[in-house]
Amino acid sequence: MWHHPRFSSGRLHGNNLEMQDIWATAANAGVELVLNGHEHLFERFAPMNANGQKSKTGTTEIIVGTGGISLYPFASPQANSLARNNSTYGVLQLELGASGYKWKFIPEPGKTFSDSGSEPCH
Repeated sequence: MWHHPRFSSGRLHGNNLEMQDIWATAANAGVELVLNGHEHLFERFAPMNANGQKSKTGTTEIIVGTGGISLYPFASPQANSLARNNSTYGVLQLELGASGYKWKFIPEPGKTFSDSGSEPCH
């Protein structure tokens, strides 16, 4: 978990190349999941390798900047972006296990956006 996302479709901060070294280190070490904030929106990416290419054994990045101050706009969707929302505040529930993990975005009362799923550990 770190603050600035490496990949983001957000208009205000977008992709952060300064995070490439830490992303590559994490991906090459077999990290399963990276959580970020900074970009005030929700976005989930497919698992990616050190170069940001889709990979079944890659690292999944989820941006969960939906817990407080105003939400930010999106620019064009980045490659491998699977789920995006910038109109719903909420939190991410995680269930971590020895063989995989599950996630579920829990929206603020009265909103309907959701994103949930699971990934096996590799």
